[in-house]
Amino acid sequence: MVSGKKKGEVAAYCGVANSAVTQWVNGDSKSLKPENLFALAELTGFRAEWLAVGKGPERDIDANVKPALQPTRSFDYPEISWVQAGMPVEAVELLRSKDDLAVHASDAWAGTHGFWLRVTGPSMTSQAMPTFPEGVLILVAPGVMPENGQFVVAKIVGGDTHEATFKQFIRDAGRSYLKPLNPAFPTIPLDDGWTIVGTVVDAKMPKSIFR
Repeated sequence: MVSGKKKGEVAAYCGVANSAVTQWVNGDSKSLKPENLFALAELTGFRAEWLAVGKGPERDIDANVKPALQPTRSFDYPEISWVQAGMPVEAVELLRSKDDLAVHASDAWAGTHGFWLRVTGPSMTSQAMPTFPEGVLILVAPGVMPENGQFVVAKIVGGDTHEATFKQFIRDAGRSYLKPLNPAFPTIPLDDGWTIVGTVVDAKMPKSIFR
């Protein structure tokens, strides 16, 4: 896709929608915002000037010199509750400023507003991979629209509850669905009563279960 990166990875790292990355690749976008350009350069290893106007060397290093192995970059994100994940963005941002929130690291970029959620219940537990048993931490990139087969956090629009849900995003015959991995739970049509909070870009077991 982009220097060996998948479209979803590039979109999450740059904090844009997948459609924006498609426009970059197809040449439909005439310019990139500076923050997107430098994020794309950092992710792909290409020089920002070369990405913007196609001038100068593609990379800063000599083509005959093998680059040194770089340390993995890590990002810290807070863990919030499922009810909080379904709240308006402004409310979630106020919660992020609290010192009592647990923080977990990831080498995946979930944007400036990313957050972790702890899986509850058995609806995403499967006999085969992938599976997300209760207790697994998932990292959500808010505002990043998913591709078919990716995992998302979604919420009901309006209503008495703000609680969000974790499911697989399925696009079939022009319609979208929220599919559980556990066949004992029903698939939910993704109609106008639902909105996608964000796309899941990482998952891991909490360290506490190994203690």
